[in-house]
Amino acid sequence: MSTPSTRRYDWNSLDEAARTALLARPVQIVAQRTRDSVAALLADVQARGDDALREITARFDGVDLAALEVDAQEFAAAREQVPADLVAAMEEAAARIEAFHRAGMATPYAVETAPGVVCERVIRPIPRVGLYVPAGSAPLPSTALMLGIPSRLAGCREVVLCTPPRKDGTADPAVLVAAMLTGVTRVFKLGGAQAIAAMAYGTGSVPKCDKLFGPGNSYVTEAKQQVAQGGGAAIDMPAGPSEVLVIADAGADAAFVAADLLSQAEHGPDSQVLLLSDDDALIDRVQIEIDAQLSRLSREDIARTALSASRLVRVPDLREAFAISNRYAPEHLILALRDPRAWLDRVEVAGSVFLGDYTPEALGDYCSGTNHVLPTGGAARAYSGVSVSSFQNFVSVQAVSRAGIDAIGGCALTLARAEGLDAHANAVALRLGREAA
Repeated sequence: MSTPSTRRYDWNSLDEAARTALLARPVQIVAQRTRDSVAALLADVQARGDDALREITARFDGVDLAALEVDAQEFAAAREQVPADLVAAMEEAAARIEAFHRAGMATPYAVETAPGVVCERVIRPIPRVGLYVPAGSAPLPSTALMLGIPSRLAGCREVVLCTPPRKDGTADPAVLVAAMLTGVTRVFKLGGAQAIAAMAYGTGSVPKCDKLFGPGNSYVTEAKQQVAQGGGAAIDMPAGPSEVLVIADAGADAAFVAADLLSQAEHGPDSQVLLLSDDDALIDRVQIEIDAQLSRLSREDIARTALSASRLVRVPDLREAFAISNRYAPEHLILALRDPRAWLDRVEVAGSVFLGDYTPEALGDYCSGTNHVLPTGGAARAYSGVSVSSFQNFVSVQAVSRAGIDAIGGCALTLARAEGLDAHANAVALRLGREAA
């Protein structure tokens, strides 16, 4: 009998240290090595610009690029290469993504907080943004849609997109067509940490961007965090290796659950999938289904590696399952439950939630309308998925008349004096015609 591809655990039999280890992401194990490698790449690009980009691309992608930016001829060739049914599917998905994101757009507002005191919030697009579309083990034109559409709705003045080159030195045609569907016309054939460095610092070819967006492997995620910490550019969120947590009851369809777990495991060897269930028989069936479906996948080796860091966990009850999920803070959370909406209030943190047996996570990845660029690595505790507001700045404005400062100036004076800030008090007192002291 072959060894199962996933290991199972009983939550109640584990001590606290074992529980922490059970929920650890695999990327945490190589974090220091990743940090050091990324820091060196960032420094090289910052110091040598395009020369460094070409050398790093040759080293990691195996291609020598004369020009980093996709030209009009390559865009035209991409249109001819992408099958009509794929273009139609991308157009269909784009329409739903736009409908969802347009419905959630924030609006400016103004309120009179006191007579003669008007406070407002106005919305401005971030001027120049950089989008990262992975194409390491598989090109992701869907990510170009997920990032390009909200950036267009936000009204960003300039949008730059980076995606890794193929061995022939071209960008993936489907990614280029997806970019064109969203109105993005500046695409650079750059991947990995070097792409993040190029957009964060700017080079002779790549413009410096104000904020960077997009998922990636642990190196891309680390690069985003380092450039943000160093003041190179703001970032959307930590969006690294994919992960899914499924909470399933006895009535769940084991084949569905296994398929959902595998759909995330095939993303990359550093992905992680977890199943929490209060039913031993369901876990047994899922384990059998995983092994049966795994052998039929074209990306079996990648999925199998990811499954080595994945877990099937027996929990005492569903309430405990939600407590564990909130502790883990998954990127994707699937509730394979008989009445999933009744449990939704127990979800405190998650990037995106999928309710019921007929809501596979794959729909969110492509065409339901929600965004698939989501916080990973536990970042869902404090970050949200990409939306139109991610590409905007919200600026507060206030206008105060003479009557207004008469109405609230005394309040400001009292608070300024309590904090010992005499200049603050003086700025108000002068307008009130009073002595600051």
